[in-house]
Formats: sequence, structure tokens, C-alpha cells
Amino acid sequence: MDQDLITVIILGIVEGVTEFLPVSSTGHLILASALLGYDPERWKVFNIVIQLGAILAIIVLYWRTLLAVILGLVKRQPESLRFTRNILLAFTPAVAIGLAFHDEVEALLGRADVVAWALIIGGIAILVIERFAKAGTVKGVAAMPVPTAIGVGLIQCLAMVPGVSRSGATILGALSLGVERRTAAEFSFFLAIPTMLGATTLELYKNRDLLDGHDLGLIGVGFGVSFLVALVVVKAFVTLIGRYGFAPFAWYRIIAGISALVWLSAV
Repeated sequence: MDQDLITVIILGIVEGVTEFLPVSSTGHLILASALLGYDPERWKVFNIVIQLGAILAIIVLYWRTLLAVILGLVKRQPESLRFTRNILLAFTPAVAIGLAFHDEVEALLGRADVVAWALIIGGIAILVIERFAKAGTVKGVAAMPVPTAIGVGLIQCLAMVPGVSRSGATILGALSLGVERRTAAEFSFFLAIPTMLGATTLELYKNRDLLDGHDLGLIGVGFGVSFLVALVVVKAFVTLIGRYGFAPFAWYRIIAGISALVWLSAV
């Protein structure tokens, strides 16, 4: 099998598995490049594009909810208006801070050591929140109060540091602000749509000159792999956190972070 095709499949699987789990997809793609010897510049645009596959998985899985919200907006139904309001309020801080500190964030994307430490610290934070956060009472995205939606949006910005995890920051942030587990996870999924679409569009525009050198067939394969894997992972994730909580992901982060530090110190 062609080496590039193998690389595409590996990166597509990594993106699909990790994008909506609290383990950091960007961090894992950076570590994959460092540990497996990939040229990060060559695969930069590819890694951006395959995120759209993961976004499409959320749209497919939750199409009924999204369609109901759109139709509700047309009819100006209060629940749909509150749903949309909360997503937009949570999305706004990422836009403002992302544009203001874009260059600083870009500089961190090549730092595998930053990813490793962020994985460890994030894992410990998850364990602490799991231990001390009270059971959430807010059920349903539309039921979230305005301050809660804004708070989750601000916490999401921590994920600009590679290795923190956008889904992890938003889910655990919501839990700490009184949102129940399933709602916290689903709010993170819905918030990913504008957040990732915005970030992906911006990065593609900034790197548009690099698109000419990429094989669209390979990009299509990576997109498809990411989409299919994310479909399976999101379904399993919602079931898993209902039974076991987030502790398994916390321990995984800690072990992965320590292993990466050991490996990086040896090379």
C-alpha cells in the first residue's frame, strides 16, 4: 500500500477517534507527526480539512435536532431561539480570542512537549472535577442560563493550547457550571459545528496557496475515514460517559502524556 495512503488513513482515524473525546484531537495529530516522523508542514492542510469529516458526523447523527431548531427559528419558537442563543454566546469568545491571539496559538502547534504536559494537566483536572463537581441540574441545551453558556464559551478558549481538548474543556466546564452529563456532551457537539467550521475556514483561507500541492483523492480518503470513525465514536462516547463518567479518559490522558514525555526526552 502506498505510504501516503497509509498516512492518510492513520491521521483520519486519529482525527475521527479523538475529535469529540476529551483527549485533544489536535494534540494527538501533533504527537502522531512527532512520534511517526511525519512532516507537519506537508500534512498541515490535510489535518485541517479532515476536521470537516468529524463535523459532518455530528450533523448526520443529530440531524433531527438541528432540523427541528431550524424550523423552530423560522416559527420563532422560544426553545429554538434559546438553543441558538446559547450556541452563539458560547461561540463568540472563541472568535474574539482566536483572532486576537492567532499567531501565538499557531506557534504552539509544533510543540509536542506542550501537548504532553497539557494532556497530563488536563487529565488531573478531569479527575478533580469528577470528584468534586455536584450533580448537574440543567438539562437540555435550550435550558442553559445565559451566564452558563458564556462561561462554557470562555472555558472552551483554553483548548487553543494544543493538548487541552476542545470537547474536554467544554464538557467539563459545563459540568462544573451545573449542567448534567448528557447535556454537557451534546452542547459540546453542537458548539463544535460553528467553532470548527470557523477555525477550519480561516485556516484554509490562510493556507489556500498550499492546496494546489495536495492530492484531492488523499484528502477525500482522510475526510471519509474521519467521518465514519467519528460516527461510531460519538455514539459510543455518549453511552460510555453515562456508565463510567470521564475518569477513563482522564487516566488515558495522564498515561499518554507521560509516555510522550518519556519518548520525546529519549529522541
